[in-house]
Amino acid sequence: MKTERNILIAFILNLAFSVFEFVGGIVTGSVAIVSDAIHDIGDAASIGVSYFLEKKSKRQPDENYTYGYARYSVIGSVFTTLILLVGSLVVIYNAVARIINPMEINYNGMMIFAIVGVCVNLCAAFFTREGGSMNQKAVNLHMLEDVLGWVVVLIGSVVMRFTDIAIIDPLMSIGVAIFIFVNAIHNLREVLYLFLEKTPRNIDLDEIKEHLCEIDGVLDVHHIHVWSLDGQRSYATMHVVANGEAHHIKDEIREELREHGIVHATLELEAEGEHCHEDHCHVEEPEHSGHHHHHHHH
Repeated sequence: MKTERNILIAFILNLAFSVFEFVGGIVTGSVAIVSDAIHDIGDAASIGVSYFLEKKSKRQPDENYTYGYARYSVIGSVFTTLILLVGSLVVIYNAVARIINPMEINYNGMMIFAIVGVCVNLCAAFFTREGGSMNQKAVNLHMLEDVLGWVVVLIGSVVMRFTDIAIIDPLMSIGVAIFIFVNAIHNLREVLYLFLEKTPRNIDLDEIKEHLCEIDGVLDVHHIHVWSLDGQRSYATMHVVANGEAHHIKDEIREELREHGIVHATLELEAEGEHCHEDHCHVEEPEHSGHHHHHHHH
């Protein structure tokens, strides 16, 4: 519940603030503030989406979604990221236009806005700092970016106030936009890996295999598949060649997997010498397959 409440608070703060900011940018004539406003409205929209998707992602598995709804939270993060990518490109475009064609800026107003901006966004970042979902991380990243963006605007506005170099303003907004863009791309990559069922990055298959084979009664482990629903909880399936008490062996395997962060495992136990039906399985004694033909002759 906490994650959801935090996301909602962040959403309300952000939305109210981005409107206030848009007005501020127009009043002061600062493209850095207007571009920050675009970024913030994008944030607010994506946080709103992630709020609803985060709520949905908490639902228990049912017959339609046997794995549960965790991936909805991930989709929320895709949406957020795409908005940010587009937003940052818009900002860069505007800033370049402004460099070519500079305008008058009210520096004092800009400084006041920047101070308020830093304070509001620090509060929002503080609210969203807890929670582990990818979605929550994306939201928190936004908050921190906003704080950073405002710190940059603040420093810039002070410098411009005393030097009157107006080009600093669009240059700042380009800096912030590039930073956002790079982060968003990185985020998108992580999410794509999840959807492509890439082995989670904290999982070392060889090491797991080694540890499992050390368990008493486990002769071999193959067909290990590990994937993650949401970037935190991992799931695994595997075939285990075992001799010994099945119940005990399964318990030990699950215990070992838990240490590797795998919360749910489906284990198929096979007896020694049992022919595994899949081709790329190394069966212990391949010459058996030769004998099979003789049994069929009458």
